[in-house]
Amino acid sequence: QVQLVESGGGLVQTGGSLRLSCAASGQSFIFMAVGWFRQAPGNERTFVAAVTFNGGNTDYANSVKGRFTIFRDNAENTVYLDMNSLRPEDTAVYYCAASRFGATITGDEEKYDFWGQGTLVTVSS
Repeated sequence: QVQLVESGGGLVQTGGSLRLSCAASGQSFIFMAVGWFRQAPGNERTFVAAVTFNGGNTDYANSVKGRFTIFRDNAENTVYLDMNSLRPEDTAVYYCAASRFGATITGDEEKYDFWGQGTLVTVSS
C-alpha cells in the first residue's frame, strides 16, 4: 500500500512560480510511475505530467509544456512538480497519483492505483 501526500500549493500572481511535492510512504513507490493531474472548478480532472519510476522518461500536457517540470528523488520518496510562468487558467486542485506500471507514463487516470488528497493552486490575474 502506498499513501501520497501533496504539498506546496498556495496563492501566486500571474507569472509566478510554485513547487509542488508528492511525498509517499511505502518502499514500492520507487518502482512506480507518478503522474500529476489537476481539476479546475466545474471541470473534469485532467492530466498534467508524468514520470517513470526511475525518472528517465517524462510527459506533459500541451498546456504546460515548457513551463512545468516533473522530477523525482527516490531517496526521498518524493516527486516534484515545478511550475513556472503560472497563468490564471492553471488554477486548480493538483493531485499526484502512482501507478504500478512503473515504466509506462500515461495520462489515463484508470492506470493509476493510488491518489493523494490534492493541493490547491490559485493564480491571481
